[in-house]
Amino acid sequence: MMELAIPKGTYHKFSSQPQAVVDENIQVLDGKNLSYGDFFENYMFRNRPCLIKNVSNNWEATSKWVVNGRPNIEYLNYKYKDTNAIIYNCSERYFNSQKCIESTLGEYVKLWKQVEQEGIYYLKDWHLKLQCPEDTFYEVPIYFASDWLNEYFIHCTDDDYRFVYVGQKGSWTPLHIDVFNSFSWSVNICGQKQWIFFPPGEESQLKDNLNNIFYDIKNAPEIQNSLELIQNDGEAVFVPSGWYHQVWNLEDTISINHNWVNGCNISTMWDSLKTSLKIIENEIKDCRDMDNFDEQCQTILKVHFGIDYNKFYKFLTFIGQRRIDMLNNKLERKMFYGHGISSDHIIFDLVQICAVIQDFLNCDYANGKFVEGQSFVVAIKKSIENIV
Repeated sequence: MMELAIPKGTYHKFSSQPQAVVDENIQVLDGKNLSYGDFFENYMFRNRPCLIKNVSNNWEATSKWVVNGRPNIEYLNYKYKDTNAIIYNCSERYFNSQKCIESTLGEYVKLWKQVEQEGIYYLKDWHLKLQCPEDTFYEVPIYFASDWLNEYFIHCTDDDYRFVYVGQKGSWTPLHIDVFNSFSWSVNICGQKQWIFFPPGEESQLKDNLNNIFYDIKNAPEIQNSLELIQNDGEAVFVPSGWYHQVWNLEDTISINHNWVNGCNISTMWDSLKTSLKIIENEIKDCRDMDNFDEQCQTILKVHFGIDYNKFYKFLTFIGQRRIDMLNNKLERKMFYGHGISSDHIIFDLVQICAVIQDFLNCDYANGKFVEGQSFVVAIKKSIENIV
């Protein structure tokens, strides 16, 4: 395994997030000669999308899940027939998403084989790695290995944000940004996808007369400042935080996808969490005089956003303590996916965590509730000072 390393002694260079870089076209890179440091500085930290070729050549899925360039449905059905999955009907809208059912891979295969279908079906959010943790059908590319979200969720919960998607030709995903305003990455095992991206700040042109984000960008009257690309097999697409995007499967396609958060976008996640809470508080402001108003808002926030302030704090302190222990050699300096991590990268992580925790402790909700937080901030700073 390789090491996640940023330029030595320059972690302070990345202390504040620069404005997102927007190119005229999506940059195409080659995984054979792209270093983690280059990706970190020029794409992940700058919140800049890209496509990376040659990232899955040695994956088991690349050989076993594909036959004659198409999904090997028979093999998948034999291997994973009874695993749980969510099946979306791309032909039937449900609010601003698509109608879906909780089912199994086996039931999806039956739909796939139907000669006359009532819709176009897409298997999304299939938590295959969570259900079959011993299976080694893929490896997380080093560029995406600084993954706090799955590091926390897999250690501390029974959930994760690692997915397999299996889509028929013509299946698609509506216009959206990713959960938690996170990064995401998607690697095509086989097939071809068309992507359209909109950089942060373009939301106004993506809304209808009711101020709702368009379900299908094809219904928008006039679109500007968009970026498009075609993704083929063996290629990874990096989706930055806050970039709305829509995806179509141009062929029968299988992809592996993760949502992820780290030091480069943790402040973006925190800003999104704060904004979501403000919206909720405003929507139920008539109930402000009720008992436990703040806790009711947190309950709604957890449903709407996926986490509340309490879980966000646990997430931050869990990752922060692990990085402190790594820096103090109490924990092996190895990331969740097996790659090593340099001291400068650990310090970068801790600097970002410290900044967000300090802001968190200053918010109204945190007042008096997280008394140990200041001591944790002191512990982070002390650990950094001992190294620098």
